[in-house]
Amino acid sequence: MGLQNKIYLLFIVLLTVTFVNAQDKPASPAAVATGKINGATITINYCSPSVKGRKIWGELVPFNKVWRAGANEATTFETDKDLTIENSKLPAGKYSFFVIPNEKESIIIFNKEAKQWGAYKYKEKDDQLRVTVKQNISESSTESLTYKINNDSVVLIWEKWNIPISIK
Repeated sequence: MGLQNKIYLLFIVLLTVTFVNAQDKPASPAAVATGKINGATITINYCSPSVKGRKIWGELVPFNKVWRAGANEATTFETDKDLTIENSKLPAGKYSFFVIPNEKESIIIFNKEAKQWGAYKYKEKDDQLRVTVKQNISESSTESLTYKINNDSVVLIWEKWNIPISIK
């Protein structure tokens, strides 16, 4: 094999390694949770951050401040039928979804402005619905933020918190 061929092969190998390394998984990959509750199709679009050894509740996600309930763009919650959320009516539609956590309970917010980046331009006057729920503390930790749609609830699961939201 000539010197020119060796240089060419080395160039191809370096280019391939660079390309493969550039394909790393994003820090907070996009995710979707979809399910049905009482005939209504619910779709939650979010970016799923990871704990990565950090303390989440009260530190990374401060208490008593509006949080986008995910990473990057605001999380969206979409339903094709009217729902009853914690005994309050939510009309069919697409909403940005926020949480205001504190030590004992969390305020869940469905905001009419569905397309937002984070919570930076969040406006309370655009809220369609606010409800208060109590989170559950788990002994085990969940590394990546996850939404689970059950028969009668949606649960936000991250680190050692499970935030259940009753839906009918």
